[in-house]
Amino acid sequence: MKYSMFIGRWQPWHDGHRWLINQRLDEGKNVLICIREVSLDDKNPYNPEEVKANIENELSDLIDKNKVKVIIIPDIESVNYGRGVGYEIIEHKPPKDIGVISATKIREKIFEK
Repeated sequence: MKYSMFIGRWQPWHDGHRWLINQRLDEGKNVLICIREVSLDDKNPYNPEEVKANIENELSDLIDKNKVKVIIIPDIESVNYGRGVGYEIIEHKPPKDIGVISATKIREKIFEK
């Protein structure tokens, strides 16, 4: 079974992320969400296990149907491929109402004092 892979920090998971994976799910494709194992800091307040649990909670119905898998991967510096490797590189450009969603702003609201 093939999957459309999405790599990110997902700090935190939000509607823009859901829009993004829906681009492939709506085409009947399966989705693999890869969580980068990044160090905790202001931009990454959740550890990878917390992120994974949050995403799995949000997408439990799709996971149960084997439409989505969620894994933790080592942090990466680049994504590389050779010619004729059997998969595509696809960019999804969100509409304005989705493009303005900011995990930074969401984190600021979550951690307001």
